[in-house]
Amino acid sequence: MRGSEMRRRAPEYRRQSRRRLPGWIWWLVGIFLVVGLMLFVLHHNQKEQFRPPVINKGSETEEVSPEIFNFTEELLSSTSFARQLADQMTLAKAYVILAKEHGNLQLAWELGSQIRNSQRLLSQGAVSGRAITQEEAHPIITRLARLIYKAQDSHYDISTTMVTLKIHALALEERAKAAVVQTAEFGQLAAESLPKNIHCLTVKLTEEWLQNPKLRSRSEEHRNSTRLVDNNLYHFCVFSDNVLATSVVVNSTVSNANHPQQLVFHVVTDRINFGAMSTWFLINDFKGCTVEVHCIDEFSWLKAASSSLVRRLSEMETKGSSGGLKTQEREIKFHNPKFVSLLNHLRFYIPQILPNLEKVVFLDDDVVVQKDLTQLFSIELHGNVIGAVETCLESFHRYHKYLNFSQPIISSKIDPHTCGWAFGMNIFDLIAWRKANATSLYHYWQEQNADQLLWRTGTLPVGLLTFYGLMEPLDRRWHVLGLGYDVDIDDRLIESAAVVHYNGNMKPWLKLAIHRYKSIWERHVNFSHPHVRECMFH
Repeated sequence: MRGSEMRRRAPEYRRQSRRRLPGWIWWLVGIFLVVGLMLFVLHHNQKEQFRPPVINKGSETEEVSPEIFNFTEELLSSTSFARQLADQMTLAKAYVILAKEHGNLQLAWELGSQIRNSQRLLSQGAVSGRAITQEEAHPIITRLARLIYKAQDSHYDISTTMVTLKIHALALEERAKAAVVQTAEFGQLAAESLPKNIHCLTVKLTEEWLQNPKLRSRSEEHRNSTRLVDNNLYHFCVFSDNVLATSVVVNSTVSNANHPQQLVFHVVTDRINFGAMSTWFLINDFKGCTVEVHCIDEFSWLKAASSSLVRRLSEMETKGSSGGLKTQEREIKFHNPKFVSLLNHLRFYIPQILPNLEKVVFLDDDVVVQKDLTQLFSIELHGNVIGAVETCLESFHRYHKYLNFSQPIISSKIDPHTCGWAFGMNIFDLIAWRKANATSLYHYWQEQNADQLLWRTGTLPVGLLTFYGLMEPLDRRWHVLGLGYDVDIDDRLIESAAVVHYNGNMKPWLKLAIHRYKSIWERHVNFSHPHVRECMFH
């Protein structure tokens, strides 16, 4: 008995278990939560739907923003009011011209007033970036239409309008052509003029030449140097009346030469610049090279030359130096942009100027040397007289673009598709020159062109004829042209060039020079020289 009681009593001492909620209560709580969540979502969506547009203005604008208005398309559209305004304005401008020509100034003034109103409305539309509405355009279009009908009633019909406008178009075309010619003439005059800073340098050097007899004595001594006729040395010739430009040619050549002491320069200038040119090369040292300066008046044989052009230029040069040049001749020489100085024609007399030499390199005064040019003397010319860089990469640099092939004397002897070439940096074989008698060929062609029917002017056309069949092409890198007119020359081509040429009107010593190329030239100018500093080159 006692054992069984103890077993019954045992449950009384057990820990009581937690009381659980009935299942229906949990179902009820879940339903309430779901309904509350749905109400919350519904209420949130309603707030988003009825929210004022200002609150979400940014996003709304970004999503539905219209395309950017294009006023140019509006003007081109045949249905737009802007197009109607522009068309009526064009017609009204034509009637303004007609009204003025017929003395109807009142009508011209009324048309001009409505044209200004049209321009103002079109400007407002373009600035605001919106289309012009009918309400804005209608008053102006109506008034313009009435004025145009009024002009037509005044017998300004379409045929009269067309004839008048055609006359005005032709007149404008003639004015444009005249402006182009005038621009070319002014550019040529600017290229041929001497800047005041170079003139200042020339005057100071001439003054020093006249005041210092020792300079004149040294100049005479240099004339007797055996280096001037030594064919084992490298000879160069420059014909110029520009002291600074010639100095840059010499300085750039010797600066890039491996052995500058072996270089000899033969410079020829006119009487006016002879003292300045001689003084400059006597008072400055160019790394031990030899520089000989000649005056063109020393070549008395030029006056007896077979070319009438050279004789005439020689006489004008002499008269101009002595002050005996007639006013008319002086005007022709200065104002005619096609005038060619005698110095430019000396290139056809190099064997006479340098009778003892066998090879010589000719350099224009508007070039800058960037490589050692002594290698030119070892180039085989294969019996030809001249070595030059061809310029026929473009079709307009062939012979038919320089010469008049309608003349039988040209067409019967010359191939019009022959490649042209450039003066400015050339190697001459003077032995081959004398053998071919090239100077006589030059005289022959000058005489044939006495009436300027074969070519207009310049030394290149006659050079192409003189050395036709006597030219040896050189690698293009020897001579890169165009720095006096072309702003888009490849920098790599310039860097690889042995000689860069400022051919064209934009010479590097002028204010109108192309800034991109000016530093190439200026690095060879001696700005530390007292005369140069005093004349303010910078």
